[in-house]
Amino acid sequence: MTTPVLEARGLTRTYGRGSARFDALKGVSLAVHQGESLAIVGKSGSGKSTLMHLLALLDKPSTGEVLLDGADAATLSARQVNRTRNSTFGFVFQQFFLTPKTSVLDNVVLPLKIAGVSGAERKRRGMAALDALGLADKAKSDANDLSGGQKQRVVIARALVGEPSVIFADEPTGNLDTNTGEIVEDLLFGLQRDRGITLVVVTHDEELAARCDRSVNVRDGLIVGGSDGTAGAPAPAATSTPVAPASASASAVPDQPEHHGRHSA
Repeated sequence: MTTPVLEARGLTRTYGRGSARFDALKGVSLAVHQGESLAIVGKSGSGKSTLMHLLALLDKPSTGEVLLDGADAATLSARQVNRTRNSTFGFVFQQFFLTPKTSVLDNVVLPLKIAGVSGAERKRRGMAALDALGLADKAKSDANDLSGGQKQRVVIARALVGEPSVIFADEPTGNLDTNTGEIVEDLLFGLQRDRGITLVVVTHDEELAARCDRSVNVRDGLIVGGSDGTAGAPAPAATSTPVAPASASASAVPDQPEHHGRHSA
């Protein structure tokens, strides 16, 4: 059996203590395989974004393990975690996180700049990513001057520029109208199909989830079912002290609130 690209084993995530304690995840196990598209579905506050943040190494579990190609992510140094987030992973979120008063190209190549890639190579790869998404003519434009759909395509180009093997998309069409959202969905699933990228989509949108190869449903911090019949079960009682969230780095993206509804940008 092929080793999963990503695997969660008995993940818990607790915030706060005493009366302020909140158990965002209560023992989640999940495997993600190379080249598949997986939807993590749930209502706001269900724990679905927390699960994605743990899989993407944007946060650390209180207990349990995250495995990358079978290796425990807890054994990685801070530098290795940053490198993984910056090259192996790509991120597409509902909020665009584009730097204002900065060109589209500069926004796209930011991960490469962080990685220390030369200016000439950054430009080559950045223009190739923009061209693939039909935005080469916007390279010198101010990112803030674009439409919502164009901004999301810039975000996808930024996710692609590091040639990732996994793309995490958290409510990627939540700030877009229906027609533009469908275009963005087509782009993401086209990349998954044509480039063999593993796509992990977090959403409350059942129609978007139905386009994925399979889905899992998260409720109250547990996987309660999915299109493949999977169901999560609570992990054994925690034996370690809850850890603080991973410190932010230049390659990390801030935690995102969960939203309902798709609307115009």
